[in-house]
Amino acid sequence: MTPPDPAPAAPHAAPPLAGLRVLDLATLFAGPLAATLLGDFGADVVKVEHPRKPDPSRGHGPSKDGVGLWWKVLGRNKRAITLDLSTPGGRDTLLRLVRTADVVVENFRPGTLEKWDLGWPELSAANPRLVLARVTGFGQFGPYAHRPGFGTLAEAMSGFAALTGEPDAAPTLPPFGLADSVAGLTTAYAIMTALAARDRTGQGQVVDTALIEPILAALGPHPTWYDQLGYVQPRTGNRSQNNAPRGTYLTADGTWVAVSTSAQSIAERVMVLVGRPDLVEAPWFATGEGRARHADVLDEAVGGWIALHSRADVLAAFEKAEAAVAPVQDVRDVMADPQYQALSTVTTVDDPELGPLRMQNVLFRLSATPGAIRWAGRPHGADTEEVLTELGLTPADLAELRAEGAA
Repeated sequence: MTPPDPAPAAPHAAPPLAGLRVLDLATLFAGPLAATLLGDFGADVVKVEHPRKPDPSRGHGPSKDGVGLWWKVLGRNKRAITLDLSTPGGRDTLLRLVRTADVVVENFRPGTLEKWDLGWPELSAANPRLVLARVTGFGQFGPYAHRPGFGTLAEAMSGFAALTGEPDAAPTLPPFGLADSVAGLTTAYAIMTALAARDRTGQGQVVDTALIEPILAALGPHPTWYDQLGYVQPRTGNRSQNNAPRGTYLTADGTWVAVSTSAQSIAERVMVLVGRPDLVEAPWFATGEGRARHADVLDEAVGGWIALHSRADVLAAFEKAEAAVAPVQDVRDVMADPQYQALSTVTTVDDPELGPLRMQNVLFRLSATPGAIRWAGRPHGADTEEVLTELGLTPADLAELRAEGAA
């Protein structure tokens, strides 16, 4: 039975974070992503960049006509201004902005804001209701706190890389910012948690996110397994030590599909589908752990059957059998996938610089107060005059800041 559609949003329903102001002082990538997620649901996000050193994400990855495309996604729904926080004018202007803000997101090395007299004592004195989200590689204290930290290091230190890859090959790092993405999601959640506390207490507080922690949490019970059993999970490639068959399999037309059998009933359906119902009767088949110990025979049965059929036929047969399968897709397939199209997972944003841009939509759907992408990443400093004028600065004030090199 198809569930009913959710009630449509009111025509002029305010987004859920309307009225929330976020100052994004962060770069590369977790802190800015947290601010993006808040902006997607209506927060007024003001991106603060150095006047002469733009956010490095503007230059990461491919560009078109000299315009960085990654920035168009990461910088969406943000107004872009420039301030040099190490100058007196930049510092004073930031404190004026802080008085109007709810959240500041930063990812400088610990001690950097303090060096500019913009630490928590100064920020909270300017605005006692402020939430300061600090995102670093290793956190605000401890023996590694002052080291430079990037997602790659977190992926290595957390145990992720040690788990990833084939058993006889090197540990494998992800080809994208996994630790940064997980930390960005975590920081957005932490900010909303701190804001909920502020609603009760009236006081802001500091959020301390270390890149090495959220990705460790995402790995599941490994510390507990080690603590209780001394168990260290080895690299198993695409196989799982908890169930089988599980992995990627090559079809007759040279494409790949992924199969999962985390549920016992699914495992049974798969083996019936591929013509090996006899294996279901084996005593070891009754548990995921038992099936994992016999992954060779299960993979031979599943892989052999899939190798005789086209991907379209494999997907159709698995769907008919109510077994779990998915095509292994690259971005070209994702853009054409009917399920993603039904969800509007990739949407089009009109951009003054580049015209229509396609990018991932907001992260989840709300039935009454949905988020939206109002604009893609703005040019460096494009909104400095607008934002600072709203703050009460006069043309003469702006000219003075620019003469000082502060804006």
